[in-house]
Amino acid sequence: MILVIFSIIFLIILGFLVILIIILKRSEIKPENLEAIILKIWKDSGLNEKIGELTVQVREIKEMHKSIEQMLRVPSERGAFGEIALEVLLSDQLPPEMFGIRKKILDGKIPDAYINSTAGIICIDSKFPLENYRKMLEAEDLKEKENFKIKFLNDVRHHLEKIANDYICPDKGSAEFAFVYIPSEGVYWFLVNYAFELLRDYAKRGVQVVSPLTLSHKIELIKAGVHAKKLSEEAEKIKNFIIKLSKYFEEIDKIWKVFYETHLRNLSGKAEELDRAYKKLREEFTKITKFQ
Repeated sequence: MILVIFSIIFLIILGFLVILIIILKRSEIKPENLEAIILKIWKDSGLNEKIGELTVQVREIKEMHKSIEQMLRVPSERGAFGEIALEVLLSDQLPPEMFGIRKKILDGKIPDAYINSTAGIICIDSKFPLENYRKMLEAEDLKEKENFKIKFLNDVRHHLEKIANDYICPDKGSAEFAFVYIPSEGVYWFLVNYAFELLRDYAKRGVQVVSPLTLSHKIELIKAGVHAKKLSEEAEKIKNFIIKLSKYFEEIDKIWKVFYETHLRNLSGKAEELDRAYKKLREEFTKITKFQ
């Protein structure tokens, strides 16, 4: 955002210089009058006020980022921030019946969130240990930085082990995997680059570390799976209805055969016999009438 504002300021100043050059080329201006003309153009164009407004916005954004950074230094507030970010992400992409936030499931476990999927309940944890990661970034001494890096990776290992033990229990209704949500793309890619083997080992055990971007993609895949299951269930209902309907047709076919081959055909034969008797009677009656 700050980069965008600085780009706008740069374009404004560049535009001002272009206008100034055009005016100077078209006019014969004495050097001693140049400063007064520049100030007049600057004032009349309103650029001073616009740049002033943008400067205020930059200052506000810096203060906001500073507040967020200070907030993330406190573990409890950092955890709350991760939970809020996770809840917003889930509510934006999933219908209410497909997820839950901090509810007791799996015999008393309370994950930060969970998703109801075709594979079972997918638990999501967002309380990622970032204290030593922050210290690593702030450390200036290389040895000290390396020590904090090792501590951070140990924190990550212990946290992933806890998730594996708490939230992956298919016998109780969970999926065979769980998500560990990191609310920072920077931290996620640090782990991908410096702890790939660790992430891979726990991924084999079902513990999947995700960032906002990667979790968003996984949610879409889960939604597609649920939708496919619903379509399959609807197709199964239609199939069962057609089978039931075909049985009704079989019953009707049997009844029709009995009715046609027995009753209707006999009725047709009786009608022909009655017609012949009527014709014969009519002939005899005609003969009688001739004697009158």
